[in-house]
Amino acid sequence: MTLNRKIIQLTLISVGILLILSTYYFYPKITERGILEQSKKKEVFETDDESSNLFENVKYNGFYDVDTPFTVEAKKAKILKDDADVVLLTNMKVVLEMNDGTYWTIISDTGSYNKITYDCFFIDNVKASNNKTSIYSDNLDLLASKDFASVYNNVYLVSDGSNLKADKIDYDFTKKLYKVSMFRDDKVKVKLINE
Repeated sequence: MTLNRKIIQLTLISVGILLILSTYYFYPKITERGILEQSKKKEVFETDDESSNLFENVKYNGFYDVDTPFTVEAKKAKILKDDADVVLLTNMKVVLEMNDGTYWTIISDTGSYNKITYDCFFIDNVKASNNKTSIYSDNLDLLASKDFASVYNNVYLVSDGSNLKADKIDYDFTKKLYKVSMFRDDKVKVKLINE
């Protein structure tokens, strides 16, 4: 066997081992860290200290992609003095106008909104819906800074008589591509109904 073939084989084996490690070790650790960060954000909101400002019945209007409007509303808002760009919210509601003229409404018990990047993080009893589709989950991250949305933890999607159950759904707004996955070895459960 020539030296070039051996180098190629060793490279492929190394890449394969790296993929296996990232799939079964690094990805669960990253997901676990994200869940812990979300629970810490929730704890910060529940503690009432003098390092924050509290407001009621707030509404933010903004644009993403330069010309696409959205609104963020909440019953209560808390702005931490050490990070004034992030607003912690209860009874959060976002209305998002898509490029095709449809509207999505996303609600949750708690969440946060970054006034600079327009990123929204929804926590607990999340429901995202438009005229045809409803998505229920424990968490939803709407990252305007990356044109990306991630719905995770107990995801249940209903659309025109079809339904889907998964642990996570990622959506890339730029590529218009969905990625549906389960954290464990379970299969994604989909029920399609043709009418």
